[in-house]
Amino acid sequence: MGESPGSESGDTNDVATSHGRATETDPLVTDLLDGQQRALARVISKIENRADGYRSIVGDLHRAAGEATVVGVTGPPGAGKSTLVDKLVAAYREQGQTVGVIAIDPTSPYSGGAVLGDRIRIAAATGDDGVFVRSMSTRGSLGGLSTATADAITAMDAFGFDRIIVETVGAGQNEVDVVRTADTVVLLVPPGGGDDVQMLKAGILEIADCFVVNKADLDGADRTVQRLREMLNERGTSPGGGHHGPGDREETPGDREAASATGEATNWTPSILETVATSGKGIEDVRATIERHREYLDASGERRERERSRQAATVRRILRAEVRDRVEAELAADDGLDSLLDRVVDRQIDPYTAADEVFEPIAECLDDKHTED
Repeated sequence: MGESPGSESGDTNDVATSHGRATETDPLVTDLLDGQQRALARVISKIENRADGYRSIVGDLHRAAGEATVVGVTGPPGAGKSTLVDKLVAAYREQGQTVGVIAIDPTSPYSGGAVLGDRIRIAAATGDDGVFVRSMSTRGSLGGLSTATADAITAMDAFGFDRIIVETVGAGQNEVDVVRTADTVVLLVPPGGGDDVQMLKAGILEIADCFVVNKADLDGADRTVQRLREMLNERGTSPGGGHHGPGDREETPGDREAASATGEATNWTPSILETVATSGKGIEDVRATIERHREYLDASGERRERERSRQAATVRRILRAEVRDRVEAELAADDGLDSLLDRVVDRQIDPYTAADEVFEPIAECLDDKHTED
């Protein structure tokens, strides 16, 4: 995982990706696939800044990705997410697995970058070439996730990390965006009364594959665990049963053994675990649960379905950005908007009609394409 000389090379090379497909590619891609962390850092910077050429880089890396397990760690501020991630990284390293961490932080109002920088508090990364930590700013995007997160995951995946952890900023209900980037979602819940857990009912409950009541040595942890169990039971008996499937109990070892013997996978019911991340208590249970969920995804075929949903969301996001950029370019290149606005202000036309007139050339192009098809 260490760097090797030559990562600053400016030559274009024909390289073979891990899938055996030879392509003419950016030298940064060559260096990244060769395991140079400096190249990985530079690629993520290009992705985050949407610099020239980043799309072709992501395209090359996409063909080399698809092997890593992506874990989303989310929860309200103060739940202890960073401490748990630190301990989880250490647990993975003890198992001999390499780990990439993407820490989504609030955007600085001055620089536009991540407020908390490179997460130096993740001690497990210090001096370890098997760990790579990158902070990314939300840049104001809804869901607490940078729009570049999916591309950064692709870069880390192609680099060869076994596990990729995405730690979110903790922005409440909008954390459902984690589902679009993670195979397994771990939701941290601090110990507290009913009001602290009640907020999960608004929608965030549905995104978790594993609930972790952290700081379980504090008062209120038992009540929080009990409330979570009640809420999962309520969801399990309701129509649809959430995206995990129906059920009102946790999967048992016997269920998993039977599923393995028959080649069939039972429905996954989220586990509720207790941890004291500062001391490492319960971290191995979290790691083991994530691994069981990974096995479930493979056995049930749900991994491919989640990947399909993620890629669909990514394609839609790109299309929306393309349309927005084209419209902005059209407005910048044509002074027609000023005359349209004058007509709107003078009550000659309404804002919807003005927007229709601006969008009309794009609509005509789309109509022509459909006609040709």
